Amino acid sequence: MQVEALDHVNIITDDLDGTANFYAELLGLERRDAPPPLTPETAQWMFDAAGRAIFHINSLDCQRTYDREVTPGDVTGALHHVALRLTGYEEMKARLDARGADYKENLVEAIGLKQIFTADPNNVLLELNFFGE
Repeated sequence: MQVEALDHVNIITDDLDGTANFYAELLGLERRDAPPPLTPETAQWMFDAAGRAIFHINSLDCQRTYDREVTPGDVTGALHHVALRLTGYEEMKARLDARGADYKENLVEAIGLKQIFTADPNNVLLELNFFGE
């Protein structure tokens, strides 16, 4: 047994369209309807260029196999942040600046890593990692 990669992150929101648009615009992900029995009105999946569903975005009233109390915008239990590995550090900064987004930058010189921390519309913290840029 071995872990191969992060499969996806599920976000429950009271603003399905706003959240899906955020990830499409900021990260260039493609928005698609989730598979049945989920409906387009309650679930959107955000795909990368390789066709992988990176984020599953669900409305508050979306059907869930394992349901638990979630309040968008509040602290999401033990989840602190979602880390993504990207390229295009300067382009990302320009996209965030164009949105008027609040973000923090960090440099980990020992491993050649530039980081940007920002939150999505539901207050989910994103760690955007850029190696060698």
